[in-house]
Amino acid sequence: MAGRQRLALFLFGALFLVLFAGFAVAQGLTGPSVPSGDVVHVSAVSDEFANISEEEFKRSFVRVATSEQKKVPKPGTKKYEEAKTKAMTELIEGIWIRGEAEELGIQVTEKQVEEELKVVKQQNFPTKGAYEKFLEESNFTQDEVDELLELQVLAKEIQERINSEAPKPSSEAIADYYEAEKETQFSTKPSRDVRLIINKDKGQVEAAKKELEADSSPASWKKVASKYSTDPSSKSKGGLQEGITEEFLQGPLKDAVFGGATGELTGPVDFQGNYVLVEVVKLNAEKVQTLAEAKAQIESTLAQQTQQEFFSEFAIDFETKWQQRTTCADDFVIEKCSNYKGNGHPANASPACYEADPKAPAKECPAPVTPISPALPGTVTEAKPKGEPFPQRPRPENLEAAGEVPSEVPAGAVPPTGE
Repeated sequence: MAGRQRLALFLFGALFLVLFAGFAVAQGLTGPSVPSGDVVHVSAVSDEFANISEEEFKRSFVRVATSEQKKVPKPGTKKYEEAKTKAMTELIEGIWIRGEAEELGIQVTEKQVEEELKVVKQQNFPTKGAYEKFLEESNFTQDEVDELLELQVLAKEIQERINSEAPKPSSEAIADYYEAEKETQFSTKPSRDVRLIINKDKGQVEAAKKELEADSSPASWKKVASKYSTDPSSKSKGGLQEGITEEFLQGPLKDAVFGGATGELTGPVDFQGNYVLVEVVKLNAEKVQTLAEAKAQIESTLAQQTQQEFFSEFAIDFETKWQQRTTCADDFVIEKCSNYKGNGHPANASPACYEADPKAPAKECPAPVTPISPALPGTVTEAKPKGEPFPQRPRPENLEAAGEVPSEVPAGAVPPTGE
């Protein structure tokens, strides 16, 4: 079961999800612009894939329903409706992707589909028999798998096309990002390479120091660290620790590392229940990348941000455009159909949220309005275009008691005061 679901996720990537479904008897296959025998019609696409037949829906429903349970749920049950919605969504979004690819002039070759299938088999099926068993158990034919793989390739091509149309970062934006992040992302703080002997026994550290005073060569350190240090990293590296910066140390050990001279043995230093012998090997000065050195990294970061925003806008327009072109038969209407008539309530909200006197109160309900997250002043930068959100704070308990806030006002509606 898990293997089938992993394959589904792979096949449908970012734009939609393949779900394996069960069997249903379609009834009432009538609706505006939907031909007899079909459950969906999408306009402005080629006739060859404009409609979803009753038979296609049945097969998709079977795969969806049986992916989560052995038996097909009975009509009218919650499981039945969930499986029907998932199956319809899979089929409708498949047409949408084909239609969008058609408008963009994107086509898929048989070789591309074969390459996708090869990747799927390599990642999910160790043997030929394992793949054949999957086809049998999942109720997929090879032709249906090929169709899903074709959709996968189309989805990738669409995303790549949209990303390629996103505006490129300007030289000014790159320079602004560099200045804003110069001290954090593009600067390496001063550090030191040191050798350490660590042991809870002060006498052992003193013995190590005595041997190293006679010979502090790297070869000697390797021998002494292996003999006296109890820290695994110190023992295996001849005591060497590279790139130590000040913020990782405190107290006497910090003074020994950053106050000692190169080549000088300092210790034993009492630090967090251990005794430490220190020798500073190398001083590493602060290094700041130039704009030229950091340009490629910044350009890539800004390009990814722009592409994400650009594709998010495309996804919203994509959904709206294709929903308007989609008509579903009466008994198969879901939110993706233009003839869907909702009640204005979120699909995942419990009906009890909107009943005056529900038999069983809802455990949780969505907010009546979409909350906004304004940025804290001064936090919007090139690196963080959305800034830092205001922190969420609870309403003070004494407000209602003091009569400052009516009891019926939701806590989330009370703005922070005093700031």
